Amino acid sequence: MTVWIFAEEFDGSPSGGSLELLAKARSLGDVSVFYVGSGSDDAFGTFGEHGATRVYHLDPGDSLPSAGAAAALADLLGSEGGEAILFGPGNTDRDVAGRLGARLVKPVVAGALDIDTSDGVLVTSEILGGTKSVKTVVTNGSPAIVITRPKAFTAEGVGGGTPEVITVAMPDTGRSAATITERHVEASEGPDLESASIVVSGGRGLGSAEKFEMVKELAGLLGGAVGGTRAVVDAGWVPYSYQIGQTGRTVKPSVYIACAISGAMQHVVGMKGSSTIIAINKDPDAPIFAMADLGIVGDVHKVVPQLIEALKERST
Repeated sequence: MTVWIFAEEFDGSPSGGSLELLAKARSLGDVSVFYVGSGSDDAFGTFGEHGATRVYHLDPGDSLPSAGAAAALADLLGSEGGEAILFGPGNTDRDVAGRLGARLVKPVVAGALDIDTSDGVLVTSEILGGTKSVKTVVTNGSPAIVITRPKAFTAEGVGGGTPEVITVAMPDTGRSAATITERHVEASEGPDLESASIVVSGGRGLGSAEKFEMVKELAGLLGGAVGGTRAVVDAGWVPYSYQIGQTGRTVKPSVYIACAISGAMQHVVGMKGSSTIIAINKDPDAPIFAMADLGIVGDVHKVVPQLIEALKERST
């Protein structure tokens, strides 16, 4: 069985999400990678380290890649075959997946948490805020087009050799290609939220944007990243890049500290995979306590400053 993954380049390297896809794909069969980016020996070697045997490389230059990538990928799947192609949740991934589905006249199954190919292609996902599990069988022939949830799989190197690299030309799609003229990277402080081993998040119960500063201070003392709920993002207390949940980011840290977060399902689906969850809330009936490994019933404005003080004393 041949399983494809779509991979996009970020800062000269394969995205972390594409390496997560590789971890799942190599458990299903022989893996081919469709890689969009400038490419390098280091990048190709990373794919080999994570189990890829072939990398089809498309360099879009300064053109927006989605239209050309979908056309090239459709041609490759037609000539090379493949039972499934996996996409991550990124913007380009979703764009290419939709265009590919239109070209191949096939459905796109989104939100996958697991994929089984022992008897056809079976995709497991969740609905209703993660309260119900759904299994979808793809019955209209190969390839099955699947978009996965973030952090659904764990990237892990297997020490593979250098993959075969095949250059793919940017196809003519019959229309003028949009060109990228500038790139702007949002400034951030501290560890990356999605890869941090410790995450400290704040909710609406903090009361104001000014009170969110103690969440940032606690995260800094712990060497962790800062997150927030949709409510605090909508209120303008923190930028959208902090948002954890169904319409934000998904995190799986070793320790997740929820400060004044009630535990609405919209937020929970983005952090329930954390190894240890610590909740601080003055409401003993807050839903967050049902999933917390350690719960502190108390005023966050008293508890967190005491934690900060204790950490400062230990560091002196």
